[in-house]
Amino acid sequence: MSDERIWRHLHELRLRVPHMTGSLVATCDGFLVASDLPDPVEPDGMAAMTATELSLSDRVARTAADGTFEEVVIRNSGGHVAIYAVGPTAALAILAGPGVTLGRLHLEARPVARAIAAFLPEPTNERMRNVEPGPVAQGDDVDRWRPRRGDRRLQQWHGAGSAR
Repeated sequence: MSDERIWRHLHELRLRVPHMTGSLVATCDGFLVASDLPDPVEPDGMAAMTATELSLSDRVARTAADGTFEEVVIRNSGGHVAIYAVGPTAALAILAGPGVTLGRLHLEARPVARAIAAFLPEPTNERMRNVEPGPVAQGDDVDRWRPRRGDRRLQQWHGAGSAR
């Protein structure tokens, strides 16, 4: 599904943002759409990890603030990984060194994510019908399995009330 227009946006973004080392676009199910990554980074593996982080961050956003995922920044000793939603079906992951200015990165990357979303196909009911939803997506009562404060299961797990 790689598109020259998407790759061009990724390449131009890297040229505009100092200390940015690479980027990729991945579908929400982990398939690589396009990449402009440095050699040591394996594109397919990074696409899979991007989709995993997208899913996790979306779940946190929905649980904590009843909103949809927009972006997340992971900071480590070697720099940053920023992941932006690209419409409802994909994500833009950006790798940057520790010297990157995050404000500049956001200023440049957000419009690129919106532009790339226009190149990707819209989700269709047919595509969504073929997806096997997990228990959370089906609306099962997940909270009934979550221990509450004062719950005996929680006390047993943490050893509360046991002889030490």
